Parts: sequence; C-alpha cells; structure tokens
Amino acid sequence: MTSRWGVLVLLGALASCRAAPIPEWQRFPAGTPLVPHYLIVEGSRIRFVDAGHGPAVVLIHGLAESIYSWRYTIAPLAQAGFRVIVYDNRGFGFSDKPDRGYSNADYIRLLYDLLDSLRIKDAVLVGHSMGGAIAAEAALAKPERVRGLVLVDAAGLGVRWPFMLRVARWPIIGPLFDGLRGRRATEGMLRAMYADGSRVSQQDVDQYYAALALPGFGRSLRGVLREFRFDNMRGRLGGIITPTLVIWGVQDHLIPPPIGEAMAAQLPHAALVRFPAAGHALPEESPAAFNRVLIGFLKSGLPTPPANLVLVRY
Repeated sequence: MTSRWGVLVLLGALASCRAAPIPEWQRFPAGTPLVPHYLIVEGSRIRFVDAGHGPAVVLIHGLAESIYSWRYTIAPLAQAGFRVIVYDNRGFGFSDKPDRGYSNADYIRLLYDLLDSLRIKDAVLVGHSMGGAIAAEAALAKPERVRGLVLVDAAGLGVRWPFMLRVARWPIIGPLFDGLRGRRATEGMLRAMYADGSRVSQQDVDQYYAALALPGFGRSLRGVLREFRFDNMRGRLGGIITPTLVIWGVQDHLIPPPIGEAMAAQLPHAALVRFPAAGHALPEESPAAFNRVLIGFLKSGLPTPPANLVLVRY
C-alpha cells in the first residue's frame, strides 16, 4: 500500500486503535527512587532527572523517546560515582511541545542552557540516535564543555527512514500522522527498533505510548522532521577533538552499522564497539553489557570491551 489514498485508509484504521494511556502516577520514573523535576529552559518547560554525585554525565534520548529509554542506565551510572542528568527533550516525553524550536541550533542552546541552570561547567555527553547528532554538534560547538562523547546508534550522517515517518514528512498527509499514535502502532514501531522484537514488554509499550498519546506530540514530531538536520555532521566530524566512543547495534536497520563505521573513521580520537545481538534500541536491549562499556569509558577512557563484543580502534 504505497499510494497516498492507501495511506489515508491506513491512518484511519490505526486511528481507530487508540487506547487510554496509563495515568500520570504510573509513568516512569514512578516506582523508582528517581524524582522528576521541571525547569523553564529556552522558553520550554523541560522535565529532567538529576541523580547521583560526581562528574556530570548527560544522557540525550532519540526521536520520539524520553527519559524512559535510559531506564537501565541511570542507576548504574549514579552508583558508579557519576552525577547523571537525563531529560525529556523539547517536543518529546513530558516536556513542552511548542510549534517551533526544533532545529539543531535550538537543541544545542537548550542543552547548554539546561547545564547552565544546573551549574554544570562540563560533562560527558551520551547521545542515542537523534540525541547522538545533538551531542556531536554540541561537542563541536563548545569543546571546552565536553569532557567525553559517546555516540550510540547515532544520527548525524543520515537515517534510513521507515515508511511511517516518511508519511509524517508529507506536507498534506503529514498532519494526519496523529492517526498513527495508537497503542498498536506504538508497539509495532518499538518492536521494529529491537533486534528481537519479542523482548518489548507491554510495560514498555505503555510507557512509550503515554508520551506519544499526549496532545501536541504529532505537531512536535512533524516540527522535528521539518526543522532538524539528521545529516548535520557530514564533513564536520573531523573537527571534534573530544575522545569519542561510538557504540552500535549490528542489527540496527534504522541507522545501519556502516554509518557507525564511517562516523568512527572520521573522528580523530575514537573507538567503535559493536554489539552483535542488538538493534537500534541498544541501551534497552543489552543494558548490562552497554553499561559496562560506558562506565569503563567514563572511568578509563577508550575501552577494551568484553570478549563477546567487537572493538575497532581508529
């Protein structure tokens, strides 16, 4: 079904599958020791978690994600002696969803203004997917404020868009994208991000769907797809002087492994770690191994990974 009339039928069918999202009191980090806070940053109300003590590590999620995508990473980093900042970026999760403000430059300003508000002079930036493009450009813009850089299945050299997101970019049909925000569609898109989609739990679907079902999400997603450059680092990676760990899921079909290899090869001080059993949602699919590699980098620099991972140094 590739015609635009076919897409209209598909949108209508998916719109009929809308379900009530879980209530606010059940939304992550509910049920954990973590406490969400809010700040007005660059004119937007931003939800964030500030956990642990020590050198700052900032976790930046990907497109249509939220703090929940780092649920397996926050506590291990805090327990390892780091101050962990993780936030719902503008347009996503439970942060504000304005009409505009979704360009690369907008997100860089928001990141640094958030750090200024929290009195953080410098940090290690860990970016997944779209968050990787933000982290890389932030390191290029203000290298003195970035002690280290971790790019996880990162955008920056382009994305292989799935059909549903290509639909959202169409000028006339795009506004009907709200019909794709049913729980069933959310589950399908989540499973497609995993190497083994059966590992997506119903709790995962509930947590992601709670944010996607909010009023304004469709508009903000279209704003990102309209304003944000997912290939913004082409020809620019060589200017990043920060030591950089590139981590990739070998079964990532959204941003395939050759993009990660090209990214690592262009960075002056980088190592590439491949996870053979992971797809695009690597921190959620292989959390224990991912955390070991990440904490190793934070404590010791570019890593020597466990034997079941593949390391390439550049």
